[in-house]
Amino acid sequence: MLRVENINVYYGAIHAVKDVSFSVAQGEIVTLIGANGAGKSSILKTISGLLRSKGGRIAFMDEDISSTEAYKLTQMGLAHVPEGRKIFQQLTVMENLEMGGYLRNKDENARTMRDVYERFPRVAERKRQIAGTLSGGEQQMLALGRSMMSLPRLIMMDEPSMGLAPVLVEQIFDIIRELNDAGVTILLVEQNARMALSIAHRGYVLETGRIALEANAKELLDNDEVKKAYLGG
Repeated sequence: MLRVENINVYYGAIHAVKDVSFSVAQGEIVTLIGANGAGKSSILKTISGLLRSKGGRIAFMDEDISSTEAYKLTQMGLAHVPEGRKIFQQLTVMENLEMGGYLRNKDENARTMRDVYERFPRVAERKRQIAGTLSGGEQQMLALGRSMMSLPRLIMMDEPSMGLAPVLVEQIFDIIRELNDAGVTILLVEQNARMALSIAHRGYVLETGRIALEANAKELLDNDEVKKAYLGG
């Protein structure tokens, strides 16, 4: 479904992502783990068209998207839930969801919004509330719900558990599993490596902008170096 080949991302003279290649098959949860500054978020931004790679190639559904504008990627079925949620703080919950479905027709949006409310009852309860007044966990649920409004084939999630209490982290990861069970492919960037690997099919370990290790999730959970660096022993 998604293939990234030898991408390189620079911030001025800083070479942040170095010849990174990986793939995500339809129906998978694939996670990218690594320390802060390893290049994880930069990779997602490059896939979604917010940054550009110098060289390399990105293909989605067998189509080269290396130079495709972000809004066209949404039309193709690629959604991005960015780090920090990035909801529209001054709009209501419902208006945020409507923004997520702006490329869809009215009937599709109505059906999808019902699905979002069913999956996220807390979001439904607060649909007329100003989004900026929601708790962190509620804002993350809204961000995930907004991504669902575009009827994505693949959702890229950047640090969905950041800043959340442990009980909410469990809830967010349960939702990610449910989305995957419903047929949505997931590319997950997450600092909580243990939780990410516990739900993923495969994972890639990033170190200073390069992929240092690739394996199925269970192998990474059992890897002594990964345990020491990312799993607390």
